[in-house]
Amino acid sequence: MQQHNVLILDFGSQYTQLIARRVRELNIYCEIHPYNKIPQNLNDFKAVILSGSPSSVRSEEAPHPDLSEIRGKKPLLAVCYGAQYLAHFSGGLVAPSNTREYGRANLSYVKEGEEFLANISKGSQVWMSHSDTIKELPTNGKLLASTNDVENAAYKIDGEKTYAIQFHPEVYHSTDGKQLLQNFLVTIAGVAQTWTPDSFVDETVAGLKAKVGNDKVVLGLSGGVDSTVAAVLLHKAIGSNLHCIFVNNGLLRKNEYTDVLKQYEGMGLNVKGVDASARFLNELAGLSDPEAKRKAIGKVFIDVFDDEANQIEDAKWLAQGTIYPDVIESVSVNGGPSATIKSHHNVGGLPDFMKLKIVEPLRMIFKDEVRRVGKSMGIDAELLGRHPFPGPGLAIRILGDITSEKVRILQEVDAIFINGLKESGLYNKVWQAGAILLPVNSVGVMGDERTYEKVVALRAVESTDGMTADWVNLPYEFLQKTSNNIINKVKGVNRVVYDISSKPPATIEWE
Repeated sequence: MQQHNVLILDFGSQYTQLIARRVRELNIYCEIHPYNKIPQNLNDFKAVILSGSPSSVRSEEAPHPDLSEIRGKKPLLAVCYGAQYLAHFSGGLVAPSNTREYGRANLSYVKEGEEFLANISKGSQVWMSHSDTIKELPTNGKLLASTNDVENAAYKIDGEKTYAIQFHPEVYHSTDGKQLLQNFLVTIAGVAQTWTPDSFVDETVAGLKAKVGNDKVVLGLSGGVDSTVAAVLLHKAIGSNLHCIFVNNGLLRKNEYTDVLKQYEGMGLNVKGVDASARFLNELAGLSDPEAKRKAIGKVFIDVFDDEANQIEDAKWLAQGTIYPDVIESVSVNGGPSATIKSHHNVGGLPDFMKLKIVEPLRMIFKDEVRRVGKSMGIDAELLGRHPFPGPGLAIRILGDITSEKVRILQEVDAIFINGLKESGLYNKVWQAGAILLPVNSVGVMGDERTYEKVVALRAVESTDGMTADWVNLPYEFLQKTSNNIINKVKGVNRVVYDISSKPPATIEWE
């Protein structure tokens, strides 16, 4: 990227990527680097943000970077752990909170006349996520904001452009988080708002041309937003040297294999369909552990792509639609300290036997950014509005072992649910929806006869990025109709439940 405007130092928070997303919503480019790998040349960066962390500043193992080239020399915003770090090591006091400070809170005090808090008023909702709290401000620290439970919710350091907050402005639930970041980055730090989807396309295409050259690239299409946008970007860069493969892993939605192939007709992409469903189901036979299933699917994907790539003369690269949430939940970005939540089949590199190098045009952007980039390139709005679907497919929505019969049941259930959302005008109001086949049977009555059949859970969430999500309060009438349709039309199911868990603490998928 030509514009290196904001540096985000990652202390291991699962929310670090959301800081980047919020910054980019302001049309400002940013980079994330681990706290222990601060770039040597800081001249390109006009401001620095310190992330949160699962660590406590009171721990001997806590992240402890040298900020001597940043503090007082660059506008600095410290978030959560960052705010506690500045306090703990600069004359303040950080101690365990009497109660865990987690979830929604409201500002009970906002200091007037502060440009950092411009257009943010008393009562504004913020999101807390910490077990320690700042009892005393650091040297020269001045209180800016409080909540009922957190006195030192925001402060600044006199004589510096250094600001600190104990809440998370990057998450959806901090209603004025974007405004606060704009106040800091634009008003205080003077960062230019020049990074747009169009600029991303131009820079990415130029970068792909330089990286790939005249080499041939194999890309795995899924029919979803990410792989499609990645394909169009690569097609702009290398044209006919891009070879797209759509694999039927036997775990797709009902009729999805044929529907997706039709979807790509007329887009100018070179697409080949490969039906490897039997191969995947054989590999999954007897596996119940979710990580084992993910790894098995990843292995077969690699094998299939290797087979197909060997049929393409001089293929040098494997392209993937990897995006930020995939990376943050599998391994920390750039080798940073974030904790692993779950593995993703398209993250983590290739085995030595495979001679392809990886290219990931979307690795550093979020789902909403991917959609904006796709829109700027003229991709059909219906395709861009499609719900996310997990790479391992229905394998991680079937709890327990996988059989063809279980796949059939879940495909039928999922089709009724998704089609019902579309017919009721609810599909575009939901970020992601799907059905989960539970590893339990329940007693039921059908036609005066006892049944003992499967239970399915329906899941629908609203989100902007997949890092946090709230369950959707679907109308009771819709849920009632959907439940009746599933039980009456899908042989093998006699009970339907609805998942009302949010992320966090749950994840969107059950496995």
